Amino acid sequence: MKILSNIKGPEDLKQVPRSDLDGLCDEIRAFLLHKVSKTGGHLSSNLGVVELTTALHYVFDSPKDKIVWDVGHQGYVHKILTGRQKEFDHLRQYKGMSGFLKAHESPHDVFDAGHSSTSISAALGYAKAMALKGDSHKSIAVIGDGALSGGMAFEALNYAGHCRENIIVVLNDNEMSIDENVGAVSSYLNKLRTTSTYLHFKINTQKVFNKIPFIGKGLVKVFSKLKNSIKQFVVKGMLFEEFGFTYVGVVDGHNIKKLIDVFDHVKDIDGPILIHVATEKGKGYPHAESSPIKYHGVGQFDLEKGIVDSPSKLKYQDAMGNQLIRLRQEHDHIVAITAAMPTGTGLTGFARAYPESFMDVGIAEQNAVTMAAGLAKGGIKPFVCIYSTFLQRAYDQILHDVCIQNLDVVFCIDRAGLVGADGETHHGVFDISYLSHIPNMTLLAPKDQYELEQMMIYAVTHKGPLAIRYPRGQVDKINQAPLENNKAEILYRGDDGVLLAVGNRVSDACQVVEQLHSFGIHLTLINPRQVTPIPLDLINYLSDKKNIFTLEDNVLIGGYGAYLSTILEEEVMPFALSQTFIEHGDIDSLNKSQGLDIPSLVKRIREYLEAGHEPTT
Repeated sequence: MKILSNIKGPEDLKQVPRSDLDGLCDEIRAFLLHKVSKTGGHLSSNLGVVELTTALHYVFDSPKDKIVWDVGHQGYVHKILTGRQKEFDHLRQYKGMSGFLKAHESPHDVFDAGHSSTSISAALGYAKAMALKGDSHKSIAVIGDGALSGGMAFEALNYAGHCRENIIVVLNDNEMSIDENVGAVSSYLNKLRTTSTYLHFKINTQKVFNKIPFIGKGLVKVFSKLKNSIKQFVVKGMLFEEFGFTYVGVVDGHNIKKLIDVFDHVKDIDGPILIHVATEKGKGYPHAESSPIKYHGVGQFDLEKGIVDSPSKLKYQDAMGNQLIRLRQEHDHIVAITAAMPTGTGLTGFARAYPESFMDVGIAEQNAVTMAAGLAKGGIKPFVCIYSTFLQRAYDQILHDVCIQNLDVVFCIDRAGLVGADGETHHGVFDISYLSHIPNMTLLAPKDQYELEQMMIYAVTHKGPLAIRYPRGQVDKINQAPLENNKAEILYRGDDGVLLAVGNRVSDACQVVEQLHSFGIHLTLINPRQVTPIPLDLINYLSDKKNIFTLEDNVLIGGYGAYLSTILEEEVMPFALSQTFIEHGDIDSLNKSQGLDIPSLVKRIREYLEAGHEPTT
């Protein structure tokens, strides 16, 4: 690491001779592999942008020039080059460095990122702000080809072409998002990758014309009209040019000298520019090159052996996917929809078994939900399988297109609750809040694998919108009490109070109740199963009860405890996540920090009861 160790920021990078940059990139890849193999993290996406990131910081002047990264999966090299090499020992760990872009970490992280398709809009905002203040620095958006399928990206492209601000969009095209890309945009980019003849003719000619005194700008205008004819012979379907961008591509994303030349060429050209860069996900590590999906997000692994597959317990996502296959065998009107996450949502088996009934719409959650509404109108039963945090992006479509019409759409909400190392942008801790107040919506939360499977059976014949929320990770197996129309289940009986625990918090609640028993406190433990609307029989059961507690993995406001308190019109002691954005870290540490781990819950309930209903915090 003889070059990398001397780089404390972009100013040091600019002192490295061009002849040494290939060696520096080799050092960065070695550093990434060494650190991520120890901590886990997003690997293949970062290996693919080593040269691209290095060239950006070599040419542009961060943070005066604003480099806005999309999603953040590919931000590690940026962090390495902006003074955070030492922080990689605690990557994605509690109180350690985030795996995404965070403005509080560094002035070089100019915009927080975690969800996709946002960078062009944010960079366009920066470009507008610079123009209004007379600032001549550049605004650069780096966006992947998968993120480009998001509608928000096209909204930003449309306006950028209209307003003509000086924005540079770098399209990092590795032919993948997390899973393989789908759709017309992906097919279009595949065609463009084979046609790079247009590149140097255009950018060199425009720069030469701009330098000619008096008549240069006039020649540029003439050339702009002429190139619209020329490009029809050179490159078919210049979509980005039609949006009003100067299109530059396709550039080899692993040729750092070529990248530097291109960035140097375009940084003085006015108007919106799109640079199409082709990269390889997992570049430089054979295991990741051959299996980029497998190495997208990794835990600790052996560098020489790579990730060794070993038998593991069933995960909730896979239990859902397996059950959906079984249901499709019996009901041919069932379809599955996902938004660029077939692997993450457990649908790869379903896609293989029933390709005609499987729909991956790309990173386009809004489209997924409204398309499901249309399918339901047409007599099909859609199961929309999306992470809780990403379903937030389709809130209006859930309310307006599904719930107002009371359509038979099933939402399988994966990664509900705390998810761990991905942090605040990925925790699914708001879905009870943003779904429970919508009329016609029924929300279920299984405590274990059996209940998830039974709720999916129920979903096939349920009339109206239905959502089933379940956590990330391995399934629980608590007991197999029948689900009588999702009627609440009593797991323990006691006279000192009632604890209602939602979904995956039931297993912890069992331990809490058992430990309280040793202190002479006997609680009734209820697994509600149906979160909203709260069934009348449960309301009647609780109407004369005192000391009612709730436990959930949702934020406090709008959560199950708050909702139950409103319905009962009496005091309920809710144990829920605080109304803050919760950082990254292992789930045990996060629950402890929130006072929601088992020892803390036992202590808080004891103190509450012993103090005459005065809760502790």
